[in-house]
Amino acid sequence: MSAQVISLVSLSFFILVILSLILPGIGVSQEDNVFPISNKTGTLTLVQAAMCEEVRNRTPYNPGIVFSSTRGKIACFTDFDPVLEKTFVYHKYYFMDELSAKIKLTLNPPRWATLSSIQLRETDKGPWRVEIVDAEDNVLYTLRFSITD
Repeated sequence: MSAQVISLVSLSFFILVILSLILPGIGVSQEDNVFPISNKTGTLTLVQAAMCEEVRNRTPYNPGIVFSSTRGKIACFTDFDPVLEKTFVYHKYYFMDELSAKIKLTLNPPRWATLSSIQLRETDKGPWRVEIVDAEDNVLYTLRFSITD
């Protein structure tokens, strides 16, 4: 490589580093994979959903879209506000477009956060999705993620 090309690459890298320090929005934070949502059906409003390694203090911890099968388990976190009456939602886990698990969760007024989790096995590598659906099977939101080595 010529000295001019190396100099240009170094300058580009330096500019990216400076911009990431000046403009924090350029950097990747844990919250980048926590989705604020405004999807309302009837008496239920989903305001946040995320796939994560675990939930700590009612907050998704290490949210993401790619998880290692060696992790052992992952969680689907959902937050509803307001919840006007006691109702149910389901987290429907699909592996390669085949329903793998359907987990029924109870929501209570006035606000409710809930989670479900699945155990990960070596054979679970590939594309997944969780459909968050209300009691009438209306899809409120879909989270997509992958399991890798």
